Parts: sequence; structure tokens; C-alpha cells
Amino acid sequence: MIVLGIDPGLANTGWGVVESQGNRMRCLGMGTIKTKAKEPMAQRLNDIYSEIILKLDEYKPAVMAVETLFFSKNSSSAMAVAHARGVALLASQRRNVLLKEYNPNEIKQAVVGMGRADKKQVESMVKLLLGSSVSKGSDHAMDALASAICCINNGVKVV
Repeated sequence: MIVLGIDPGLANTGWGVVESQGNRMRCLGMGTIKTKAKEPMAQRLNDIYSEIILKLDEYKPAVMAVETLFFSKNSSSAMAVAHARGVALLASQRRNVLLKEYNPNEIKQAVVGMGRADKKQVESMVKLLLGSSVSKGSDHAMDALASAICCINNGVKVV
């Protein structure tokens, strides 16, 4: 099974593709979709949407795993992340790809074994689980891979 993980953000949307065969996983690709703060919001969202569509068409995942919105003290940044999540969800719908959503604690629990793990622990486990198939990537790409691993570890069945 192939899973596309998405870590949504307006400035940086991480993506990571994980293939699982039995109890083995490997990274097929990863990266960060970057948008420019000077661009209009609609253009930035279109750029994120277009790139996610390209990844869906290229890797043909059975499932897309997206991190849910984490409410912080800064409501304007939470709104920007919500917009980016929205275009990711739209992309999965447009390509008829099963969508699974996980909150940050669920992802940490599924990858590290504890819901309060820090970023370094998550990154270390992602690298351990995916081995040499994962390259050096941004925090956003690592979080996206963690979302995909969470989906696989939760035993999602595609009909």
C-alpha cells in the first residue's frame, strides 16, 4: 500500500510518500511545498493544491494521511494552516483517494509510542522505520512521513 502524508501549512506544506509491504516500509519521495508570503492567499493555496495533485498523480497512493489542525495561541496562523488543509482535502477528493486524518498526538503515539514525543524523537523514529530510503528533509517533510507511517501503523484497509 502507498500512503501520501501531508503536513499542512501555508508557507511550508510537507509531503512524504511511504510504501508498505507486509511489515516493511520505505520512503518513495518527500519534500516541502513552499509558497511566498508576498503572493496573494489564493495563489498560494492554488500552488499547494497543484503540487499535491501532482504528487497524487505521480505516486498514485491508496490513502492520503493529513495532520489535523493544532490550535495554538496564534489564531491567524491557525487559519492559514486551515486553508492549506482545506486544499489538501479537496485534492484527495478530486482524485478519489481515501482520506485519513490524525491529530499530532495520534501521529506521535503511532510512530514513537508516546503522544508527547518531541520533534527530534519523531524524526529519529521516522529515519529508523524507513531506513536508508529516507533522505535528509525539512521538519515539514518528516512530519508528513510520520503522518503516512501513522496511517500504515493504524492498519488502514483500502477496499
